[in-house]
Amino acid sequence: SETLLTLSVVQEWLDTRNATGRFAQKLLHDLMENYSNALRPVEDTDKTLNVTLQITLSQIKDMDERNQVLTTYLWVRQIWHDAYLRWDKDEYDGLEVIRIPGNLVWRPDIVLYNNADEEDSSGPPDTNVVLRYNGEITWDSPAITKSSCRVDVSYFPFDSQECNLTFGSWTYNGNQVDITMGMEGGDLSDFVENVEWECHGMPAVKNVIMYGCCSDPYPDITYTVLLKRRSSFYIFNLLLPCFLISFLAPLGFYLPADSGEKVSLGVTVLLALTVFQLMVAESMPPSESVPLIGKYYIATMTMITASTSLTIFIMNIHFCGAEAKPVPHWAKVLIIDYMSKIFFVYEVGENCTTPESDRGSLFPEDPLTSLERDGYFDKGFYGDHDERDHSQFNGYSHRDHRHGNGYRHNNSAYRHHRHDRQRRTRSSSNSPVRHPKYTHYIGRDGSEKLPYNKTTNGTGSVCPCGQHQKVVRNIEYIANCFREQRAHQAKGAEWKKVAKVMDRFFMWVFFIMVFLMSILVMAKAT
Repeated sequence: SETLLTLSVVQEWLDTRNATGRFAQKLLHDLMENYSNALRPVEDTDKTLNVTLQITLSQIKDMDERNQVLTTYLWVRQIWHDAYLRWDKDEYDGLEVIRIPGNLVWRPDIVLYNNADEEDSSGPPDTNVVLRYNGEITWDSPAITKSSCRVDVSYFPFDSQECNLTFGSWTYNGNQVDITMGMEGGDLSDFVENVEWECHGMPAVKNVIMYGCCSDPYPDITYTVLLKRRSSFYIFNLLLPCFLISFLAPLGFYLPADSGEKVSLGVTVLLALTVFQLMVAESMPPSESVPLIGKYYIATMTMITASTSLTIFIMNIHFCGAEAKPVPHWAKVLIIDYMSKIFFVYEVGENCTTPESDRGSLFPEDPLTSLERDGYFDKGFYGDHDERDHSQFNGYSHRDHRHGNGYRHNNSAYRHHRHDRQRRTRSSSNSPVRHPKYTHYIGRDGSEKLPYNKTTNGTGSVCPCGQHQKVVRNIEYIANCFREQRAHQAKGAEWKKVAKVMDRFFMWVFFIMVFLMSILVMAKAT
């Protein structure tokens, strides 16, 4: 009995389906018998046909900033009433809805006004329409649209874009076909998130435009897609490398000048930033509005160019050498005395806690200075000897005293020493000759050995050797050369310290500039 009941239910359902199919065929034949899809389906030609438009944004496929084209995937729904496609559902076994091919009925020619697709000329796809017994027709069709969009990249990569999608009838004016909005804006319930862009809404507005060619109004509906760029990708791939590379520019001032890589570092950093700048320029439209990241790159490149130029200038100061003029007094006071303490630039073995009185000179004391104080180089020290031994030993003359490298010795310390020695010689000529009580021995390293009592002859007088006097004159010559070399080294050391202080000063200045530029970029982005 249960099996028979089941078979009877299935047979009744099949009979119903067959009856519905027969009534649907009959209904379609009756509706299309005298119907034309070429004319606007209104009983009165002066009556306006209302079309309801509803847009659903499914996906943002691409945003081409360079060509300023937005590619979207939309679902377009259009609803209108056809006065010639109505029926009494009771005559067709209660049939209320049928689905028929869209090309059988009249459809409004609503198109995207700002379409930017050059290849798509086929129009909307031929999908089925849903026809109700009261003449209401619903047409749902998918569409991949390419619309022109004015892209403002002033704040790239922290920019927001507003792209318009304007829909309207291509041939009918507002007195023939009027467009109304089905919702206050686009439907985002089925939106698929984009990896680069965030959609913050899709408001819609209806516009009625009066063109100069015609006196009739032309309505349209404009949907504005509000987009916000996801900046994480650009922060990690463009901004952060630039930020780190820009911090290398101030470190070029900290690099020792003797390494020979200060200028190379600046040029390398400049080339790296140029590569990143070209990457940004390739993706941006060629417009007058420079992106924010482009401005940051240009400012950083300008700063690195300035730092490289200053590095070259400071290296010239560092390698001044003995031929340069002495350091001016104002530079000694301002740079060496004050700025070196502010920027913690000290010599080897010297720090900020070392008292000024304990800071010795850069070079140790001349080992022969003590001998000069004892009058070791005076004539009277050896007794009366012929002046010829002093003026003609080894073929040198003190009036034309030259170094081994061939330039004239004109050191002021030496002239002062010779003047003082001549003064002591004149004073000794008027006084009795004094002989040293002790004989001094000078070691190989120039240090003075311990004295010992000289042996005297039977008369009790000292007999200094003339060869010994020539040795002492040679030592005097070597001492003068050493003094001049030490003076040149001291002058070069002062210039090197000036360069080091300037390096440290510009290093902190450029560090502050890089930090402020980065903060400024972030502030403008937010």
